[in-house]
Amino acid sequence: MLSSILKLRFLPTSTDAQLLFLRVAIGMSIFLKHGYEKIFHFSRMAPTFSDPLHLGSTTSLVFAMLADGICSLLIIFGLGTRWASMFSAVVIFVAWAFNYHFIFFGHYVADHGELCLLYIIVMVALFIGGPGRYSIDAQLQD
Repeated sequence: MLSSILKLRFLPTSTDAQLLFLRVAIGMSIFLKHGYEKIFHFSRMAPTFSDPLHLGSTTSLVFAMLADGICSLLIIFGLGTRWASMFSAVVIFVAWAFNYHFIFFGHYVADHGELCLLYIIVMVALFIGGPGRYSIDAQLQD
């Protein structure tokens, strides 16, 4: 009894459950912190949004809104998960490269360096692992 408690054998070891948890946790985190504001405060943010690739601040905000708002919701539900996670990873990578200059340790503006890298790592993991069995993608394949 004690051995099974210490080894946590009562917890599921399903890769599909792990992918579900990862999708929902990271998707909710990105949507609530970054996506919600970009979707519902778009017009207020557009004139002053960062424009790292010189496409225009509104265009840059559209890409960020798609990644943080729309793709995070797609990831949560497991719909187009691989495409959504790769798109998000690329947009976050651009922000980390051009806005934070690959700074990992920071004390001022670049305090988000390690968070950018963690989001990129999780998005690439979801791209590699796919959505899992508990997703809309899996239901559409049946």
